Amino acid sequence: MKHYKLQNGVLIPSIGFGTWQIADGEQTIQAVSKALEVGYRHIDTAAVYGNEKGVGKAINESKVKRNDIFVTTKLWNTDRGYQPAIEAFEKSLERLGLDYIDMYLLHWPCSHSQSIDWKAKNLQSWQALEHLYTKGLVRAIGVCNFLPTHLDALLPEATITPMVNQVEYHPGFTQKEVVDYCAAKDILIEAWSPLGRGNIMKNSLLEDMASKYHITVAQLTLAWILYNGHLPLPKSVTPAYIKSNFEVFDIKLDPSDIAILDNLEYFGSSELHPDKIDF
Repeated sequence: MKHYKLQNGVLIPSIGFGTWQIADGEQTIQAVSKALEVGYRHIDTAAVYGNEKGVGKAINESKVKRNDIFVTTKLWNTDRGYQPAIEAFEKSLERLGLDYIDMYLLHWPCSHSQSIDWKAKNLQSWQALEHLYTKGLVRAIGVCNFLPTHLDALLPEATITPMVNQVEYHPGFTQKEVVDYCAAKDILIEAWSPLGRGNIMKNSLLEDMASKYHITVAQLTLAWILYNGHLPLPKSVTPAYIKSNFEVFDIKLDPSDIAILDNLEYFGSSELHPDKIDF
């Protein structure tokens, strides 16, 4: 499928172009421009990435109509709380040079290791996103890196259920508990680091499997993520890779290979546990 339907009926392109660690300015402009040129219609950035200006410039200079592009950005941890979140959103909107943002996400949950008031801080930030949504400044809202414990604390107090949970997800790190929980709540899983920060590219099993289909390891992985009903966010600054990472919709994988990918032993994780981060 070229789109997923969020729980509020909004269509979201089923592959997004990630921009983490792409330098603001010309590098971001060129990468996002190339992504739009080859067919991506979903661009993912964040305040902490420091490249919202470049992302916005590429979008505004593109020949693609604004309403055909799905733009996501995220609230950083230092801006948690109701009013700080509102103000941070306004700054992101200004940096992007847009009239609205398609989706706004809480980048990381506040956890018990960071504050005794972690539940209240997450709720206050979420209530700010609910406000932005009801005012029509965003078309969808969600979270990133929320584990079931964080969602269990948030959902009973929330007016709107998060539409997305963006988590680390790739072969060797499938976070089954989080994925199953979100499926039960109709929360779409977005996969950040879908290529395992490059680690999966060196895996001999994946190399052999990809060669069987005459595709790249990256294409194999992205096709598998789509098969499982999740939304990958591949990132590259290399034009050829930007293009090939998008050419995955017609790839058909054997059920036996899907099962192998589903059950690979743990490897390639960033080790960034939401309850243990110190940022």
